[in-house]
Amino acid sequence: MIASGPQRRGTTPGHGQHVVLASADGEGFASLRRTATPRRERYALGRELRQRVPRPALGEWRVTGRRRDPIQQIAEAHRGRLEWLIPVRIGRMVASPYAFLRGSAGIMAEDFAGLPSTGINPVICGDAHLGNFGFYASPERDLVFDLNDFDEAHPGAWEWDLRRLVTSVWVAGRQNGSSERACREAVTHCVAAYRHQVAYLAEQPLLARSYERLDLDRLRMTATQDSLLQEIERAAERAKRRTSDRALPRFTERRDGTRRIVEQPPLITRLDPAEADQIAVALDAYLRTLPSNSARVLAGYSLIDIAHKVVGVGSVGLRAYVALCEGSSPDDVVFLQLKQARRSVVARYVHGDSARHEHQGQRVVEYQQALQTVSDALLGWTSVGDHQFYVRQFRDMKGAITIEGIDAPALADYAGICGFLLAKGHARTSGASMIAGYLGGSDKVEQAMCRFAFAYADQTERDHQALVTAVAQGVLPAS
Repeated sequence: MIASGPQRRGTTPGHGQHVVLASADGEGFASLRRTATPRRERYALGRELRQRVPRPALGEWRVTGRRRDPIQQIAEAHRGRLEWLIPVRIGRMVASPYAFLRGSAGIMAEDFAGLPSTGINPVICGDAHLGNFGFYASPERDLVFDLNDFDEAHPGAWEWDLRRLVTSVWVAGRQNGSSERACREAVTHCVAAYRHQVAYLAEQPLLARSYERLDLDRLRMTATQDSLLQEIERAAERAKRRTSDRALPRFTERRDGTRRIVEQPPLITRLDPAEADQIAVALDAYLRTLPSNSARVLAGYSLIDIAHKVVGVGSVGLRAYVALCEGSSPDDVVFLQLKQARRSVVARYVHGDSARHEHQGQRVVEYQQALQTVSDALLGWTSVGDHQFYVRQFRDMKGAITIEGIDAPALADYAGICGFLLAKGHARTSGASMIAGYLGGSDKVEQAMCRFAFAYADQTERDHQALVTAVAQGVLPAS
């Protein structure tokens, strides 16, 4: 739990100093026993931080001799992964600079840890980029749009999330053929939306902030570009079709009277019986981490089959399973996904980490629920041997906006929506008033982040080219 009230620990925030300035707007019933710091004082604290970390300093990026080789960092990230899947991961990352960015959250975290930051540490996504926002179903089966990847979620600098997001905007814009001016406009739109939404939510009651959400109807009203609206409608229709029952013909087949998950090596592979038995036991333990009503419903299903299924880019090589569960009729099914959870790439750079995160799956679940307004009712966690997992529904109306190929106005529009949602997530957890006080009413942070995104997009392209060269020279395998 982040401490209540503004507290300064360690040294003055600045270059590479991993300070925790805990600034929650009230957490836990213990906070009711003491007087909360008034919002106007939190704003003032945020403004004071400009003296130590001037807003233009957020635009700094330069390579120093201490920066580690990105190929070495990628190789280190493979430790503990399934070796036979490493070529798949590299093959996905080598495809484009944007694909490389998706798999390089650890490289960015190490780079960002040495940059100026205010020391205000809400819960952050840790992997905020354009592709990690998307549709999913609320427990009421409404289609909502929000952050949707939390493997790296952790208390950390809000600037780190914003830096990764704006870099992804610039890299995606270049990949789509947008001009540098158009990329700048998209980043400006993203950061302005973040700044305005933080300022708005900082003025709202704490409980009102927790209800703020973007459903499909509101998303339609938020988008201004016809080309983005068309993509939203396409993505929403795809998401509505992504349900467990509709997945049956694609992912399963009847064999000896029983439904089985179809193999598609190397992406979907069968397990040996001993491993499958371990996962079945782990799913029983998972039920005990669910709310009682969800556990009661899910306990009425029978486990039919389990397979290993590769997902994502950064997650490739980690253990990920799909479990097929059947209810009282053959078409009453639920697919559960178990994803291996390891220590967040953010954790090592934040003071006060993490004996509290004894179970990394629990960390992912709790921070997902902190950052999202509504979450999957079947979110839980478990362990299989020495490996920790979080569990969620696999086919739960999940869907994403297709970034590849959208035009420059649509990219700017979408970047603004993502900035809006990132601000909502941060404001739900801690420090909204202080962040708003620091950001202020001018566009200085927009200007700074444009300079940063331009420079770090160049860095991402250089790192991607280094990976292309490493693959060509046989240093890393790719399939």
